Amino acid sequence: MSGIPSLHDKVTQMRATPHVVKGIPPLAVAQERRRFIAASDVSKSFGDFRALGPVSVDIGEREFVSILGPSGCGKSTLMLIIAGLLQPTKGRIEVNGKVLTSPMTDVGIVFQDHLLLEFRTAIDNVLLQREIRRLDRAATRKRAEELFQKLGLSGAETRYPRQLSGGMQQRVAIARALVHDPSVLLMDEPFGALDAISRTQIRHDLERLWMETSKSVLFITHSIEEAIGLSDRILVMSNSPGKIVEEIRIDLPRPRPAYLGQYPEFDKYAEQIYKIFEKMGVYRFK
Repeated sequence: MSGIPSLHDKVTQMRATPHVVKGIPPLAVAQERRRFIAASDVSKSFGDFRALGPVSVDIGEREFVSILGPSGCGKSTLMLIIAGLLQPTKGRIEVNGKVLTSPMTDVGIVFQDHLLLEFRTAIDNVLLQREIRRLDRAATRKRAEELFQKLGLSGAETRYPRQLSGGMQQRVAIARALVHDPSVLLMDEPFGALDAISRTQIRHDLERLWMETSKSVLFITHSIEEAIGLSDRILVMSNSPGKIVEEIRIDLPRPRPAYLGQYPEFDKYAEQIYKIFEKMGVYRFK
């Protein structure tokens, strides 16, 4: 129909005008973000087995960075080192300009397993942060209720984990990681155990929350689509011992749609990543 802009026209217009949401800078100025986390020449060995590195990674303030790589390449090991939960064999981690010498506290962590306590209701699992961190009761409760609403969990507050679907359990885990409003969010394959429909919805919800809160996020994933759909930058890791072999900056407007295939750029990014994995021998298509 004449007079109605096509999808191509909309995308062209969004790309011509940098898409800034709640203070999040467009990709054109993403490199100017102040570096918040820096891993310098980090490696990790377990006895004679070198599992990781050396790897150098930096994450800027309000930046969403994904690490994408084959199984066993050391992605989770790197995340645990960045969190201060595992000591590197060599190298160091800096957070906000200071060397990390103990576990990071201004952080929320989400694992593939939701790790909810079965004897606590959904909201009580989230409010566990209040008890551990000795936070204000009323303020934390209000924040938890807001997160439940934004994550599509309204009405599930008093249910126990066994009464929730896998997707709902993982949403509760995300709420628990965010309820104390940390500056850093670390996520290790958080959607890996979910069905495709649930993964798409939670990806959308996570992006919306990140746009509102502007946290620095490190997202570990095997999913090329998730990495492209969420990230400002993707760091591609090699086979074990994992090293960063490619950095890809994702220039797509936000919020991104559920079906990323409507952007021609998506196919280009995906093809680039598949070729990297094929070159490393992760994929053997020929």
